[in-house]
Amino acid sequence: MRQHEVLQEEQRIMDQVVILAGGHGSRMKAAIPKPMLEVLGVPMLGWVVQACEAADLRNICVVTGYKSQFIEHYLNNKYKTVLQAERLGTGHAVMQAVPVLEENPDGNTLVLCGDAPFMDSETIQQAYQLHTAQGNAVTVITAKLDNPFGYGRILRSETGIAAIVEEKDATDAQRQIQEVNSGAYWFRTADLLTLLKGLSQSNVQGEYYLTDTIGLALEQGKKAGAYLTDNTDVVLGANTRKDLLHLNEVARWKVLEKHMENGVNFINTDGIIIGKDVEIGAETTILPGTQLKGRTKIGARSTIGPNCVIENCVVGEYVILNYVQAYESVIEDSVKIGPFVHIRPNSHIRSGVKIGDFVEVKNSVIGESTAIAHLTYVGDSDVGKKVNFGCGTVTVNYDGIKKNRCVIGDNCFIGCNTNLIAPVKLGKGAYTAAGSTVTKDVPDYALAVERADLKVKEGYSLKKLKSKLFPEDKNKN
Repeated sequence: MRQHEVLQEEQRIMDQVVILAGGHGSRMKAAIPKPMLEVLGVPMLGWVVQACEAADLRNICVVTGYKSQFIEHYLNNKYKTVLQAERLGTGHAVMQAVPVLEENPDGNTLVLCGDAPFMDSETIQQAYQLHTAQGNAVTVITAKLDNPFGYGRILRSETGIAAIVEEKDATDAQRQIQEVNSGAYWFRTADLLTLLKGLSQSNVQGEYYLTDTIGLALEQGKKAGAYLTDNTDVVLGANTRKDLLHLNEVARWKVLEKHMENGVNFINTDGIIIGKDVEIGAETTILPGTQLKGRTKIGARSTIGPNCVIENCVVGEYVILNYVQAYESVIEDSVKIGPFVHIRPNSHIRSGVKIGDFVEVKNSVIGESTAIAHLTYVGDSDVGKKVNFGCGTVTVNYDGIKKNRCVIGDNCFIGCNTNLIAPVKLGKGAYTAAGSTVTKDVPDYALAVERADLKVKEGYSLKKLKSKLFPEDKNKN
């Protein structure tokens, strides 16, 4: 590794992030912390953390508050947390992270809001470059808005930034300024530790404001700057359910536009929701009512929908899914599934498979070119190639205590209404007669027939239905 790369690596290790995620969001009427409310299925905090990770920032400390256990569970010990027991402002929140900051005082610290999900890695990196190049004690990330109402305005000077003026304190002339504070800052860590000590509660709210660090820095002869990002959405947050809905709509269209640029086709976008981490190949069509979640990956030239839910699945090319719900499974190329099919976790549907209406597959491998036409349950099974399932087939995989597997060889033919009582194995090319309950292994190319002898009782129904068929006889009595 070259010397400058070693220095960059050492600098990245010293740089750190403080994410403010202690808010309650009482107007949301939520039973969880506000940053845990979801945008496109991912907590707002998760969006912020992923932006930091994409910017190669590894030392992250999350400041928690209201019901902190939800955030700690979500982070799963991956990053440090500190508790803000009392909510006394943004400056006070950062103060809770001082012990963590003191571990690497020679680096820089990025402060972000955990409920502002659209901060991006490019903005983080470019703001950092400006911050270090100018030798600033603090660099504010800003954006220009057509309608800046409600945001703190940025007052610039010849050497950088002069102040941040809140809406309620601004003059009429200052309210015309379109550049606003995003609530995100880069600090030189040693300067941040000093500036935090100078914050006071001498304001109407009685809180410690992080914005006051700008004035303090300038008073102490330190440099303060501002990085103006092209991503105006970095300022967006949510204080109400209406705000949260707006964030979801903004995110939804960002994702849809990205996929359209990559060659994905949409006939109509009604009800289509695609997660931020979903990948879709070119010339694939997504039909209305479809939800693609988690880290789903879909190949090229497939048709998904209408009304599909696909979560954490890998789907191949030339696949047709119609009214399908699939979770944590693999669906290979040229598969056709639907309508009204449920693919449950840990299933692997191999190429050329056809699955028809009202079929459920769970924790099973379905071999190439197998056909499961309709009204069938295949659970905990290993199915070979070119198998044909008749209507009403069930793999009976649960004995009330444990799950057992069925093994079905290549080219088997399963007759309608067959019950395969696991564990059981059908050899290659084996047949089962319709209506059979198979409890023993069937050898290659054999026929399994399990039916009781048919008994016919003459006149049984005549006696039973006599009063309905011949009501006049009843009247005679």
